[in-house]
Amino acid sequence: MSKQVVLDSFALMSFFQNEKGADAVREMILDSVDGKIELSICTVNLGEVWYAVARKISIERADALLSEIKNMPIKIVEADWELTRQAAEYKITGKISYADCFAAALSKIRKAELVTGDDEFKKLQAEIKIKWL
Repeated sequence: MSKQVVLDSFALMSFFQNEKGADAVREMILDSVDGKIELSICTVNLGEVWYAVARKISIERADALLSEIKNMPIKIVEADWELTRQAAEYKITGKISYADCFAAALSKIRKAELVTGDDEFKKLQAEIKIKWL
């Protein structure tokens, strides 16, 4: 079984905008192609990427980016009750954004490393493993 890695919206946005951490995310995508790791993202966090691009650029560009992501070796995970419940528990205690709670919850449930550069996740370092960009 390959190593489980969860991307949050910060990680994908850094990759597509070629910001700090883009090279690390690019390497993870290549490792996923090679079967060394399994990348995933929650639909809620993918929605964050979509709306950020739609708001800054256009809905058309956001849709094009979504199509590009769907063709990448990143598993898109729907928010079922188990994931939503864990995210809600993080929201109660973590004092982080609700969308970020979904990335953290997916990491916990999959026993995966969360890839981010968002300082909000520092509050959950004792609960989940984090790879900082």
